[in-house]
Amino acid sequence: MMDIEGIKAILPHRPPFLFVDEVLEISNDRILAKKNVKEDEYFFTGHFPGEPIMPGVLMVEAIAQAGGVMLLRSRRNAIPLFMAIDKVRFRKIVKPGDTLILEVRLVQDRGKVVKITGTAKVNDILACEATILAGIRE
Repeated sequence: MMDIEGIKAILPHRPPFLFVDEVLEISNDRILAKKNVKEDEYFFTGHFPGEPIMPGVLMVEAIAQAGGVMLLRSRRNAIPLFMAIDKVRFRKIVKPGDTLILEVRLVQDRGKVVKITGTAKVNDILACEATILAGIRE
């Protein structure tokens, strides 16, 4: 397990653009992490007033950041950069008070380019899934 301070020691992201709160399980090719979707998240102010919904692109970002924690544990001071996002599907609306469980698996690692696949679930219901190609800048 890893708390927010351990995550911040690995990822270059900082609030309000840090979307991983806790790591539940981690290995070299799989991570299970958590994002608590709080009512005071900055994006709820405009998306949408009176009907707050977490933007889908931020769910994809949360998946990517969880993958970043998994990949950058052994590559300190590196920065992960999106190269491509494929097979993205949004299946469920995510609202304030929900907890996203992020599961990411390493598909391919070519050193400076990695491919991961991930899901974000709320109460075991799939909210988002994506395949991400990322560059790792040392």
